[in-house]
Parts: sequence; C-alpha cells; structure tokens
Amino acid sequence: MAKTTKPATARARREPSGPHRGRTATVVRTTKETDIRLVLGLDGSGRYEVATGVPFLDHMLELFARHGFFDLTVQAKGDLHVDHHHTVEDVGLVLGQALREALGEKAGIRRFGEATVPLDEALVQTVVDLSGRPFLVYDVSIAQQKIGQFDVELIHDFLLALVNQAGMNLHVRMLSGRNPHHVVEATFKGLARALDAAVTRDGRLMGVLSTKGTLAG
Repeated sequence: MAKTTKPATARARREPSGPHRGRTATVVRTTKETDIRLVLGLDGSGRYEVATGVPFLDHMLELFARHGFFDLTVQAKGDLHVDHHHTVEDVGLVLGQALREALGEKAGIRRFGEATVPLDEALVQTVVDLSGRPFLVYDVSIAQQKIGQFDVELIHDFLLALVNQAGMNLHVRMLSGRNPHHVVEATFKGLARALDAAVTRDGRLMGVLSTKGTLAG
C-alpha cells in the first residue's frame, strides 16, 4: 500500500552564533504524527542533548554526535502509542534536512568519507559521498527483529530518510556481526566518522570538489 503523504510544516535556517557555532542549521517539523526540533552544528565538539521518546534511537544519536564531533540537539514527540516508525523515520528526515542546510553550497568540503568500525564481533564499513544525489546501499543482515523494544528494521528507514533529505550517497556494509546492538552501534559510529571526514574543509579547495562545479545533484 502506498504511503499517504503527510501534511507537514518545516523550516530551516543556518545560525552563525549561539551554543552551536560554525556551520549550523535548525529544523522544526510538525505533522499530525510527529513534532520535531533539531539543531545540528557541524563544527562542534560532540555535545548532545537528545530526547525522542525512543531510548535506543536516543543512544544512537548520542553516539553519532560524539563520534562525529557534531553538536546535536533533538527534541521529538511522536505517536509512540502507534509504534516507533513515524518518530524514527521523521527524525532521520529532519537530520538529513539539517545536514543539507548546514552545508550550504558545500564549498571547500572534502565530500567523501569512509570509516570501518569494529565493536567486539561486529565490523561495519560506511562510505559517504555528499554528491547531492541520494542513494542508499544497506547491506546489513540482522537475524533478530528486536533490540529490546526497538524494531531493527527501522534503522534502514532512518538511514533512507536521512539520505533522501541530505542528498547523500551512503553505503553501509556489515563485514561481520552477531549481536544486533553491536552491528547497529558500529553503523552509527561509522556514519559519524565518515560524515566528519566528508564535511571537513580542505584549504586546497576552491569552490566544490566536482568537475561539474556543483554538488547540488
């Protein structure tokens, strides 16, 4: 069944000052299913304040901020009495929009990033291209359907929403793993490290890293 388009209001802006400094965006998105306010600072120190009502998602976002050296504030309220899907997907969507807004025209960034992160038996490779063209390859096989009360399949939905809004090419490949918590945690840490590399400015660059002259897609 096709998913019904949700009426939504969203606004974003880049903010040069305040507790989040440097390349920063604030996105507020309100629908009948979720109400989310997110602030992302790309030039941060890994500070975070996250409250989505989904504890496992909070934990992953905190890891993302800390290991990517991003400053991240997320306040989300959703229809958790239905399930976690709307909240998880919409937070991914808003994070992707904030990333796109904070990057602006992407002048001077390295564009590509890669990280391979272990956690005990799990090993996950994550590769990012901030190309402006959304594409997700999610080569992760987890037998268990749940991590506590969290549906494991929602990780794919979160990443897909993130990729589509950010205009990002993302490949995630599980090289080994047994424990689903370990695999997902390695995924978020790898994503953070790969994005940290991709958004880093390179002083040798004039404009964007593309022979087309644009990273708008």
